Amino acid sequence: MPAYAASILVIDDEPDLRTLYELTLLREGYRVETAGSVEEARQQLRVQQFDVVISDMRLPDGYGMEVLLHLRENQRRERCVVMTAYGSAENAVEALRAGAFDYLTKPVDLKQFRSVVASAVQGAGGVPAPGQPAATQRVQEADAKAAPDNDTQIASPVMRLLVGDSEAMRNVKQRIAKVARSMAPVLVRGESGTGKELVARALHGSSQRADGPMIAVNCSAIPENLLEAEFFGARKGSYTGATADREGFFQAAQGGTLFLDEIGDLPLAMQSKLLRAIQERSIRPLGATQEETVDVRIVSATHKDLAAEVQAGNFRQDLYYRLNVIEVLIPPLRERREDLPALCKALLQRIEQDSGVPVPQLTDKALQRIAMHSLPGNVRELENLLHRAVALSDGDELFVDPPAAGAGAMPEPAPVAPSPVLAAPSDASDRTVGHTADAPSPYPAHTALPHDLQAWLDKQERDILVRALRESSFNRTATAARLGISLRQIRYRIERLNISEAEGGTDHVESE
Repeated sequence: MPAYAASILVIDDEPDLRTLYELTLLREGYRVETAGSVEEARQQLRVQQFDVVISDMRLPDGYGMEVLLHLRENQRRERCVVMTAYGSAENAVEALRAGAFDYLTKPVDLKQFRSVVASAVQGAGGVPAPGQPAATQRVQEADAKAAPDNDTQIASPVMRLLVGDSEAMRNVKQRIAKVARSMAPVLVRGESGTGKELVARALHGSSQRADGPMIAVNCSAIPENLLEAEFFGARKGSYTGATADREGFFQAAQGGTLFLDEIGDLPLAMQSKLLRAIQERSIRPLGATQEETVDVRIVSATHKDLAAEVQAGNFRQDLYYRLNVIEVLIPPLRERREDLPALCKALLQRIEQDSGVPVPQLTDKALQRIAMHSLPGNVRELENLLHRAVALSDGDELFVDPPAAGAGAMPEPAPVAPSPVLAAPSDASDRTVGHTADAPSPYPAHTALPHDLQAWLDKQERDILVRALRESSFNRTATAARLGISLRQIRYRIERLNISEAEGGTDHVESE
């Protein structure tokens, strides 16, 4: 018997099953104790510590849930696996929400039993599975030594993927650190562009499954007729074009995490098959006659309100309860605006790495311009905005356009300088900052103020550009030189203001 063999407490009131579980675990090299009731289990727990506790839900003097709550209330290190009767989905969900590491459905499949126990043992205080070198295991010291919201956990390398130190983001990181340690399914909710996949990767990387695969699936991007083969795999000849056996997402994620993005877009027929795969921990590939046991943790994500989808009949209620055992809600960017500087810095670093070209400097002025945008597309829209800003910036500082009309917060009012097209200086003495006492106001006092400043500014800019383009026969290079802006900037403005050559009354091919 190896000195580092894990110790396991098995609680079941049926002697034959208790013996079966005991012999199975002894053959795997574990040290095993047994109990037939809640009271016997408490006596065992009083005299020694275990790595894993496996308990039936129904016992002669109570429920396995009482053992689970006892472990939690006394801050015990044991990981608890509960066994529930077939069809008792609500019991399994309740146990997972109460802190159970995982569950098994009776009658228990012994292969699945061994797999679940091994997974629990590997995450229990860093105890390695029998026959495995301790150096190859991911030691989860936080489980036994630290609180779930410990600063060390939320500052780990995998958590740094989630940029931001606002209170909202710290809450998300603490939630991830807490729930990553179990096998309970997690539902990640948030608006489009908030970074749901990053949260899923942080969950995976913070768990004892981090050395296993992380398979990300966009459920809305798979044609309905291919869903079953993509999820569960297919045998050679099972459909036209199947010239060889192929793995599905479940097989590819074996021993790791399966991330199902946009789960709300999954058709009802596939929802039923997914529910069975999650409940039974087994799948049947297309064309196969036997089921295969799978060991994956399910993390799903959606921007939809799944509860409302259930009410509307678009999503199965039983699948919703299975997926939504633990929920992680990602705040939209508008609720954590204080994270904008850190996000901009991180995104610009990524853009620089991807392009291999240094990016312009992020100035306070650029940040103020960025803050004017409401960014309803969240971090994804912010990244697109920065990509555009980098492309349009000519100097060493980042150039950011203010938001277009109706697309964001109103920019701060600024004096409207005379256009170089409408009022070109006659000599160098006229090139002064500001206006002389005799100079006309750029916006006469008797004129009514615009109700939509950005729309008014866009119109003025558009009129100037159209006039300048007409006078240069729509030669963009000449127009840019006349207006004192770069060719890239004029191209961008022509596109943003939707200016076409037809407005210049010309049908020639534009020269650059």
